[in-house]
Amino acid sequence: MRVLLKYWKTGLISATGQVGDNPLFLLDYLLRVGVFLGLWQVLLQGKPTGVELSLGQLLTYTLVAEIFRDQIACRTQLQQCLWEGSVGAYFLRPMSVFGHFAARMGGQWLFGLAFFSLPLALAAPLLGVDPLPTHSRTALLFPLSLGLAVAVGLALELFFGAPVVYLEHNVYNAYRLRDALVALLSGAVIPLELLPWDLGRLIGWLPFAATASAPLRIYVGSGEPGPLLLFQAFWAVACWLLALWFWRFNRERLVCHGG
Repeated sequence: MRVLLKYWKTGLISATGQVGDNPLFLLDYLLRVGVFLGLWQVLLQGKPTGVELSLGQLLTYTLVAEIFRDQIACRTQLQQCLWEGSVGAYFLRPMSVFGHFAARMGGQWLFGLAFFSLPLALAAPLLGVDPLPTHSRTALLFPLSLGLAVAVGLALELFFGAPVVYLEHNVYNAYRLRDALVALLSGAVIPLELLPWDLGRLIGWLPFAATASAPLRIYVGSGEPGPLLLFQAFWAVACWLLALWFWRFNRERLVCHGG
């Protein structure tokens, strides 16, 4: 319990720190939601989508992706600390290094969930979107799927931090690569079912799809929950084993990094 309390306190400090940020940061979320919902309605209103995903499901998919945007993106402050050289101080604290980053990330989520995600879900009918899951079973399985998505996302965050240390390369270049891959391959922006030439079927086997496409498909009822959950569990285990090995192999090289 004392160990859990340390992580909880760290999360609370991070949550309250969000208040001091740019007061216009919520505008970014609102603009994204409005643009994406409006775009799908303009392009597909009265037209078939060409896949099993209906326009209503597509709008719900987009809305839920924005509501849980932070959980799907799963970004810690590891990138910033590697760039500043302040990551070394985390090795001196009475908590696991990456566990500390995860606790701070969770604290930041609390603010976004309270002041953006919840109001957006309540305002969904005003935007012409049904925010409710397709089936009652989906409502029970989605939190489990989202938890597995976070597990995969955290492993990918740690994995992309390790080669930065190994290659002694610009940390922002590595994370820009990750952001590009996630935007294209996860299904968070464009559902994989809408990609041409059946690319979605191929991309759907990659770990990036486990962070967004899988939980969102479960939520809107466009995929079988059982196989999708097994797919996520597999990548959660595989990515963590690889990320932990890669991180432990490279962490001693941190001595060469400064701000």
